[in-house]
Amino acid sequence: MAISFLRTGFLVFVILLLDQIESQTVDEGDPNHWFQMADGELTAAINEAKGLNTNTAGGTILFIGDGMSVSTVTGVRIWKGQSEGKTGEESVLEYDKFPHFGYSKTFNTNSQVPDSAGTATAYLTGVKTKRRVLGLDAGINVGDCASTFGHELDSILVRAKNSGLPVGIITTTRLTHASPAGAYAHVPERDWEADSGLTPEAEANGCRDIAWQLMHGPVIDVIMGGGRMYFRTPDIPDEEEGTGGIRNQGDLIQDWKDRYGKMGSAEYIVSKSQLDALDTDDTDFLLGLFDRNHLNFGLDSADDILGNPTLAEMTEAAIKILKRKGNGRYFLFVEGGRVDHGEHINNGKKAIDDGLALEKAIAKAKEITDDNTLIVLSSDHAHTMTIQGYPERGHSLFGKVNSDDVGLPYTTIGFYTGPEAFSVQARLRELKKRPDLTNIDTDNKEYTQQAFVATFYETHGGEDVAIFATGPWSHLFHSVHEQNYIPHVMMFAGCFGDYQTSCRDSPYLDAARPGRIRGKSAGQPTQIAPEGTSAAYAQTPSWPTVLVVLLLAKLNQVL
Repeated sequence: MAISFLRTGFLVFVILLLDQIESQTVDEGDPNHWFQMADGELTAAINEAKGLNTNTAGGTILFIGDGMSVSTVTGVRIWKGQSEGKTGEESVLEYDKFPHFGYSKTFNTNSQVPDSAGTATAYLTGVKTKRRVLGLDAGINVGDCASTFGHELDSILVRAKNSGLPVGIITTTRLTHASPAGAYAHVPERDWEADSGLTPEAEANGCRDIAWQLMHGPVIDVIMGGGRMYFRTPDIPDEEEGTGGIRNQGDLIQDWKDRYGKMGSAEYIVSKSQLDALDTDDTDFLLGLFDRNHLNFGLDSADDILGNPTLAEMTEAAIKILKRKGNGRYFLFVEGGRVDHGEHINNGKKAIDDGLALEKAIAKAKEITDDNTLIVLSSDHAHTMTIQGYPERGHSLFGKVNSDDVGLPYTTIGFYTGPEAFSVQARLRELKKRPDLTNIDTDNKEYTQQAFVATFYETHGGEDVAIFATGPWSHLFHSVHEQNYIPHVMMFAGCFGDYQTSCRDSPYLDAARPGRIRGKSAGQPTQIAPEGTSAAYAQTPSWPTVLVVLLLAKLNQVL
């Protein structure tokens, strides 16, 4: 009995030791690690699904509020209510009604606080990577073109397209910006938006800029956003501002017209009025470039010469085109990108108002789709904005709280980092107190809230962000998840990409799921896991595993 007890205790000890060794030998630069982690979690969640919506999703829509931290969501909720003449706190956002909820861990493989490139790669390809990197795994060197070949990752958008679904991208930023670029581009540096931004090393080794990859890469049925200047040379006038582009070579907009015009009815538009007049029943491909740079903040929309459409208007047009083309099956990526930009300049009102514009787009999507549409909302990362100060119920979200300990008023919204801290710190050095806001209109849309740590651009936050979900298999979002888990659920729910075959085996898949495709799109060479493999992607055991297993076998003989 003593020997049996000793053996059992020793085995438990060694198993715990093995687990610790394994946790320290994980290679985060290996895409298999991220696929296997997400697949294991997905398997467990599927097996818990009893009596819930397990239909195959028709439409799959991923909304991203760039930089939309939990405090930003709260701010959007209050602002929605106060915009309607209510106290605000009791307001209900469209996605507050979604039945399933989780959190997303946003770190990059080399950064505790992430950027939008590394996070876009995670929630669009299913693999985490380094900060500033798009569509490549963490085995590459940031900014090094030569290190990238063989490390490319297909996004959920590309996998959907290769599975026969129409697909779309919508953003309020430049289409070459980090979040939308994660859907189609492969670059080791997010700033390579135009060929004029490429390094000599990148040019010498044949890397292409992000704009070129959008126009010459995967076929994308609907593309709407900003950034015209990244697609043209300086000698080509802009439709709105007259100033040409920043490319060294090429007219990529003309390239798009030539390429897509051969495939069907292809419409290029630049204004809200053109989008309003668009016949979505007779449009096969759509390119909407509504600004030379980013689209305006919603509060600045009156300043736009040609008129920017709202995110809700773009979303409605995209869904109509994609639903028709795919007979109800499609994938759409929608980003409210300027939430992030407002926070980066310490302008809480513009950030939160653009968050409300995203909420309206989600409401429109819910209105024109059915219960077999999977709609997911999340964020790429958080920010340093906070809501504080014990304001009374119904207090203006952008107003001032009575005073601090030295009698100076401060705003309900504030930031930890950002450019506004320069004036705050200067005042503290000079007068030992903050600037006095008594006679300042903090509700003005141009007002920028005070910050504590002076940075030229307010930084991101590293805390978890929310995931809201509704529709088929939305219950698979149910706890704290790694960010790269998101596209796995969406592909499984929609039966495309990596899960095009295995999702149909059974409503409740058991552990033995043969034939899972490892990170490749339909129609491409695949690496198939062996029959009966419990995880999707078989991995060679690491040397600590082999060593400990041999040790256990030997000790078992001795004991």
